[in-house]
Amino acid sequence: MGISFPFTSNTAKISLLFLVVVFNACNTLKRVGENQLLLKKNEITVDSAEVKNADVESLIVQEPNRTILGYPLRLNLYNLAKQNPDSSYQSWLHRKEKRQQRLINILSKKQVDRLGESFLVKGINEWLKKTGEEPVILDTLKSRRTLERLKAYYDSKGYFNSNTTYKIDTIPKRQRAIMDYKIELGEPFTIDSVSRQIVSEAVDSIYALNTTDSFVKKGDQFDLAKFGAERERLSNIFRNTGVYNFQESSISYDIATDTTKLADDQKMNIELNIDNFKKRGDSAITTAPYQVYRFNRINIYTDYLFDERDRNQKFIRFKDYTIFYRDKLRFNPNTLANAVFFEQDSVYRDIDRTRTYRQITNLGVFKYPTITPVPNEEEATLDTNIYLASRPRYSLGMSFELTRSSIQQVGLALNPSLQARNLFGGAENLSISGRVSIGNSNDRSIIDNRFFNVQEFGADANLDIPSIWFPFFNTKKIIPSYTLPRTRISLGTSFQKNIGLDKQAFNTVLGYNWIPSDHIKHNVELLNVQFVRNVNTDRFFSVYRNSFEQLNDIAIADKYRNDPSLTEFYEPRVESEDPRLNIPQGTTDFTNAILSRQVPATTTDFDAVSRIEERRQRLTENNLIFTSNYTLNYTSRNGLTDNKFFQFRFKLESAGNLLSGISALIPFDENENGNSLIFNVPYSQYVKTELDYVKYWSVSRTSVLAFRSFFGIAVPYGNSNNIPFVRSYFAGGANDIRAWSPYSLGPGRIDAINDFNEANLKLSLNLEYRFPLFGSFKGALFADAGNIWNVLDNVEDPEATFTGLDSLEDIALGTGFGLRYDFTFFVLRADLGFKTYNPANEISKRWFADYNFKNAVLQIGINYPF
Repeated sequence: MGISFPFTSNTAKISLLFLVVVFNACNTLKRVGENQLLLKKNEITVDSAEVKNADVESLIVQEPNRTILGYPLRLNLYNLAKQNPDSSYQSWLHRKEKRQQRLINILSKKQVDRLGESFLVKGINEWLKKTGEEPVILDTLKSRRTLERLKAYYDSKGYFNSNTTYKIDTIPKRQRAIMDYKIELGEPFTIDSVSRQIVSEAVDSIYALNTTDSFVKKGDQFDLAKFGAERERLSNIFRNTGVYNFQESSISYDIATDTTKLADDQKMNIELNIDNFKKRGDSAITTAPYQVYRFNRINIYTDYLFDERDRNQKFIRFKDYTIFYRDKLRFNPNTLANAVFFEQDSVYRDIDRTRTYRQITNLGVFKYPTITPVPNEEEATLDTNIYLASRPRYSLGMSFELTRSSIQQVGLALNPSLQARNLFGGAENLSISGRVSIGNSNDRSIIDNRFFNVQEFGADANLDIPSIWFPFFNTKKIIPSYTLPRTRISLGTSFQKNIGLDKQAFNTVLGYNWIPSDHIKHNVELLNVQFVRNVNTDRFFSVYRNSFEQLNDIAIADKYRNDPSLTEFYEPRVESEDPRLNIPQGTTDFTNAILSRQVPATTTDFDAVSRIEERRQRLTENNLIFTSNYTLNYTSRNGLTDNKFFQFRFKLESAGNLLSGISALIPFDENENGNSLIFNVPYSQYVKTELDYVKYWSVSRTSVLAFRSFFGIAVPYGNSNNIPFVRSYFAGGANDIRAWSPYSLGPGRIDAINDFNEANLKLSLNLEYRFPLFGSFKGALFADAGNIWNVLDNVEDPEATFTGLDSLEDIALGTGFGLRYDFTFFVLRADLGFKTYNPANEISKRWFADYNFKNAVLQIGINYPF
């Protein structure tokens, strides 16, 4: 989501002048005492080799002042602040004998006192101190604490004989110091043997079957982190093989060296200890052997409110479950059973408990469930109670919007919605939403004298089913319930009045999605139908002004405007002004006159008018898009704090093949071009594929380098020779090539000749370095490269088509910087992009010719671009 703005050169010059004045006024050493050293840099050297490891660097207690591209911005902001603004104010107030009295006469005694507490006197200094950063003065006490932490870290890696020191390198006459931490590791300790002492027989037998993948093995170097990973691995294994109450604290290790061997024989003997289950009583802690538990009774309470009425509920038995309810059971028992992964007489597994929580929550008809196991220690069984509280069956919503855009000066929108849960008893959720908007537009082509002269209204209905609904075919074996399968059936329509070409759109989707793991998501749209009808095609040249200006520039040439047979095509104009084609009749007649060769025209004019007419026909024709598609999303990310991961998205879409197959059995009507028609509309036929790859690198604890690459192509065939406008690609915008506004780049080396420039092949590459500034403000430097082209369609312009590797010269490059503010729930983003390489310019002026604030583009967006 983003918005583009022009950036004026005057604004830029004033801003830069202000920054220069401020930065030059800063003295980095202003708050550094005469006998103090400003910490400039930390270095860690391990066995004479410098270490660049975020985990190791995080152990340093005292970090230097943060910089932005080498500049200590926060330090200099702090230095700008007056340390004692009250004293400075009083000194200024009494510097001249009568100054205080003059101010009292003008203001008052009270106001003069308050002036000393004002933002301009005191507040701004407090803000500078809070926003800025105190100079980091070298502290050898903190350096020694860092050595202790480094020693402990390398001890945990088996280097128990390591030696740590530090060295202070001063920069002469500059009161700055570089701290160099030096570590000599020596030889690491290794594991000589691994034995075990496990009290519980059940746990011991489970362990014996799961030693192959152990993190602690004979011959490996000692690493304390592997012991922690092994404890976690064993706990997961035990909890997923029936030991529901296993405590990770029961696992411990005894580590010893063999005293009978030589002192320099750095071998360690490891003994794994697993104690019994510990239970804290009223007066003492008791122990009991761990057991493998199996499920006995599984009770599902569908209307649990935690009151007296819960004791006397009706119930039914369904498969392995007892389902309790009040008055009437409102939920399909099979739906409840499919959401619970516990089975009677089966062994308890923690993963089944997690899946049950997820699936019940995923139904969308219950609040967060509570699962309570009740153990029978004598029989090693579990009675499990699942408590559910249903959400309201119906809920209404209403939102109101006040908007302003390039289309309308002011707009009012009303969005009512209805949510119906558990519609048919199987946790099917229906949502119906509507949109009614009215607005005021000053478009001169709109013949409507009312103030609210533009309208748009529409409605959408979505039915969400918590399973794969596929008639006559059972998908549970290939798509099990724990993958959170869902079916989505949607219908939607929208109508516009005095907006563009007054489109009427109808769409319907039958789609499925499921999530086999935390890293993979599949999405299939078996049916996606979109029908777009343009009601007011006569407004084309009023809406697409670039196309009109191109046609009109041809029409006002002397040879055409002086032709008596064409006079009626022009609007009456004042004598001193050039004539203009009237819309729509004049533009239509002039186009027909040129293309039918009723009037002589140059080859250049004929080709230009032909291209404009082809585009007009394409953008005004009605579209029927009948597609199926599949999308795979994969991410290696583990949690929101993971900054070292990659994401991959693959999409394949096919349009028109089903209709083409039907046409072989049932002949369709055809238009004059031989295209098959459905409801008098030629259906689109194409195949489209997209590859999207994102990679993140953690440069430091607070900085990230992010990369994205995208490739997409849509190839028309059969019943189509081009791609529908709504399914084509465009370049530029807040989430794309940020030095260009949306739709303004390409295709190829064409210089934005249309209002909306699009094509059917796209390639883009983005690189962004993100770093903190101060507080919730973040900064970014970015480089975006890419473009769009036409390929394998009916566009023949060599400047717009991709003809081979030589066309890669048309890849545009934009660079710039950005500012972000993190609101926690979302990020507000502003990026300023500069045209670094513009393929639309002549070859000698492509590099840096437009690299200035006048041609820069300011993009406003929500959240990160990728």
